[in-house]
Amino acid sequence: MIELKNVFFGYGSGDVLRDISISFEKGSLTSIIGPNGCGKSTLLKTSIGVLKHRSGEILLDGRSIKSLDRISTARLAAYLPQGRAVPDMTVSQLVLHGRFPHTGYPRRYTSRDREAAASAMETAGVSELAQMPISSLSGGMRQSAYIAMALAQDTGYILLDEPTTYLDIRHQLELMRLLRTLADSGKGVVAVMHDLPMAFSFSDRLALMSGGRITALGSPSELCCGSAVKSVMGVGVIYEGGRYLYDYTGSL
Repeated sequence: MIELKNVFFGYGSGDVLRDISISFEKGSLTSIIGPNGCGKSTLLKTSIGVLKHRSGEILLDGRSIKSLDRISTARLAAYLPQGRAVPDMTVSQLVLHGRFPHTGYPRRYTSRDREAAASAMETAGVSELAQMPISSLSGGMRQSAYIAMALAQDTGYILLDEPTTYLDIRHQLELMRLLRTLADSGKGVVAVMHDLPMAFSFSDRLALMSGGRITALGSPSELCCGSAVKSVMGVGVIYEGGRYLYDYTGSL
């Protein structure tokens, strides 16, 4: 479990995260939603020590995040940021990079590392692209390759910042189905999401943020029935005809 207790984070004298208390469990997919600038990405990065919290406590599988170095943390949790440069390498080379917490220096990949990478590519559906340059892939396939890299890292948790951004609807759905499968297989999956119906459709829980705080936390059905999402986001979500849809009554 990744557990945050009364966590504050900020720059200078200002707080970006304010009194955050939340846990992310293995076997569950949690979506973090909220308007731009509310602290979603900051929460993701603070949860695994990419950003150092100002106060409060963060535990990663029962160990204080402050006691873990970068490699130790990377053996427990994988993090995929939203913006990434396109590396000059093939898919298989990229996926092998996910094994960095398990290799020494200089980096030498073992048969175990290569087996883990092959398994990750199979799970992510990119095995046939192994020798393709990353730069030649579509946005959807490129994102799947990065997911494979995270899987090769062999961690209990995968944290993703807006993973469906720039993907067409087909690849969005394929990616969310993959994340759902990973959660069902026992991994703790946490994703910052902008598409509310997509987040509601695939998540076990949703954390609604506003002004650096978590203002609502619950299952899709719980948040769908309440008014918190519409109050914060300006649009709500309804469940109709067996699916989640936007609830928007303003003028376009």
